[in-house]
Amino acid sequence: MREEKGTITLTPHFEEALIYAFQLHANQARKGNGVPYIAHLLSVTALVLEAGGNEEEAIAALLHDAVEDQGGRQTLEGIRRRFGERVAEIVDALTDAYIQPKPPWRKRKRSYLEHLREASPSARLVSLADKVHNARSIYRDLKGNGDGVWEKFNGGKEGTLWYYQSLREIFEATGEDPMTEEFSALVEKIVAFKKT
Repeated sequence: MREEKGTITLTPHFEEALIYAFQLHANQARKGNGVPYIAHLLSVTALVLEAGGNEEEAIAALLHDAVEDQGGRQTLEGIRRRFGERVAEIVDALTDAYIQPKPPWRKRKRSYLEHLREASPSARLVSLADKVHNARSIYRDLKGNGDGVWEKFNGGKEGTLWYYQSLREIFEATGEDPMTEEFSALVEKIVAFKKT
């Protein structure tokens, strides 16, 4: 867990990133529920800030899916120019595809997991926040729709459970903090879920 710090001040740089993230993802929705994608980005950013993240980490949280979903390496270079090398490095570390169509799902996820083991603390923080929000969404959707939720995932039920259990092992091995504990508990609930 990060040490308690003073108040984090967000600058116009954050505001610029917020607007840019909205513009990049304006026509995108979350899989299966139609919620505007910006809701996910805002949730991940809130988790990063609540965990003591700094402005660069919060900007990376806003932009963590930009390269993968909205333009590949060209978008990464735009992020580097606008928001600096550190933000670009975090976003790059969290990107598992630079081209469309994306490479095969399992190959991308194996590569992401291997890289995550060695990722910087900043990349780990943003990744963990992303996965916590995703796991919350999966669990909520399971409670509402049962196993039908797995149809929207490229890895299906088996692949998605493998991926989240693998993420859990890595996060538990690389940190002890409330967000890691929440992620582990969510993964347990998802794996054990049975609709009544």
